[in-house]
Amino acid sequence: MISWLTQTTLGKLFATFFISMVPVIELRAGLPYGIALGLDYPLALAAAIVGNFLPVPFIIVFIGRVFSVIRAKLPKLDGFVTRLERKAHLKGRLVQRYSTIGLCLLVAVPLPGTGAWTGALVAAVLDIPPRRAAPAILLGLFIAAAIMSAVTFGVIHLI
Repeated sequence: MISWLTQTTLGKLFATFFISMVPVIELRAGLPYGIALGLDYPLALAAAIVGNFLPVPFIIVFIGRVFSVIRAKLPKLDGFVTRLERKAHLKGRLVQRYSTIGLCLLVAVPLPGTGAWTGALVAAVLDIPPRRAAPAILLGLFIAAAIMSAVTFGVIHLI
């Protein structure tokens, strides 16, 4: 099973796609991983961006309800949910100051604590409508992909 993920083009696409969906590592790891597996750059780029963006609309629309259910059904996790919301508000200062451009920049910077998942959580906590938040997050992903492409190819050529 594992060999299929690293030996076929479809497997490499799926691996890149799913790694890019994982919170925290997202496209920052998915794109270099796909390239390292030997995927053609356009395929790796597409798989990483689509994989990273896919959860965004669901997070924006449903995370508030998910948090409410967690608080009601699993009160021991209330502190965890509160910490996530507090972090989103702290990250949201940039977004509150610069609106959707700030959201785009939050997603574009490929550092820990930023990215599409964080951007979507911030958008949800700040009640930014999905029709405004999603394009800003997608543009931020394109910028992050450009940065990660430059870093990836720069590192590959240094080796």
